[in-house]
Amino acid sequence: MTTPLFLLRCVELGVSIHDLDLLTIGLVTDMWTERANDGVKYRQLATQEDFDKF
Repeated sequence: MTTPLFLLRCVELGVSIHDLDLLTIGLVTDMWTERANDGVKYRQLATQEDFDKF
């Protein structure tokens, strides 16, 4: 990822330059990934029982 692309992603997420002092590149990337997954519809969601088995 280039610097301009990273800064574009920050703007799209609403992260200001001042906020970047508090965030890592990895955290911003994770935020971008989660934003992309917001509209995904899953066929099956895990239940508490599934987590307990894990």
